[in-house]
Order: sequence, then C-alpha cells, then structure tokens
Amino acid sequence: MIKSITISFLLLCSSCGIYSFSGSSIPSEAKSISIDYFENNALTKQPILSQIISEKLKDFFVQRTNLQLENQDGDLHFSGEITKYEIKPMSINSNETAGQNRLTISIKVKYSNRFQSENNFDQTFSRYKDFDSNLNLNVIEEELIDEISKQLIDDVFNKSVVNW
Repeated sequence: MIKSITISFLLLCSSCGIYSFSGSSIPSEAKSISIDYFENNALTKQPILSQIISEKLKDFFVQRTNLQLENQDGDLHFSGEITKYEIKPMSINSNETAGQNRLTISIKVKYSNRFQSENNFDQTFSRYKDFDSNLNLNVIEEELIDEISKQLIDDVFNKSVVNW
C-alpha cells in the first residue's frame, strides 16, 4: 500500500513539473531551450573549446530534460563566453622545475528563465584539473578539456534548474 502511494506521488509530481528523475525542477510551462554559441574570449585560445562547451551544454539539456532545443528565444535561454583557459605551474621540484601544472577553464554564463525570473543569473563558473608536468600536454589536453567541461556543464545545470 505504501509503495503504491509513493509511486503515485512521484508520478504526480513529475507530471506537474515539480520534480523530474534527472533531479531538475523546470517549470511545467517551459517547452523549449536555446543555447547561444560560447565565444572564446580567454587570453589563451584553445581552438576547439567554444565548440565543446556549446555542444556539451546543448547535449546535456536535451538528454536530461524534455525541452525542445530552439535556435533562439527558448523559454530557458543560455548565453555566455569562455573567459579563461590557463595553464600554470602548481608545485616546484627541487631542481626548480614544475612538478605539477594546472589547467583552469572559466566560463561566464547568463541564464534567463521566462517563467521564473527569480532564477535568472549572470555568473562565472571555473574548474581546474592538475596534471603531472612530465606529461605531454598535446597528448592529454583533449582529455583534460573533456573532464573540466563536464564539471562546468554540471555546475551550470545545477545552478539553472536544480532547486534542492
């Protein structure tokens, strides 16, 4: 009996837009999302970074919500830019060479929610990954970017539509 009441409650809540199994809380009126291309305005340019961030954000929302992706004027709208792509030494060895380096990526995101304007924000998100300085950056750079961008997209998703 309790099990059927719990299942009924979860189904009712998810159909009303109160809760979804992805953990997101999206207004039931919201039907579409639009995500602008994130320009790379960092001092150091990484040629594929704009494409990666923009596409990962689109893919994340399409896979985890019922929102229709639109080119512009979505009920939920994201725009932004890449503000930092930086590699710097983090620890120095006894021979005065870097033991570890840190790749940091920052993105500035502007979010607009047509139905819940109190959730709108304009915020910078930053994540990093440390790596051994003996590794060839050209070999591991794509993997580092992938890991960091996933973390950034999670942060943006959580800030915009997860209201725990």
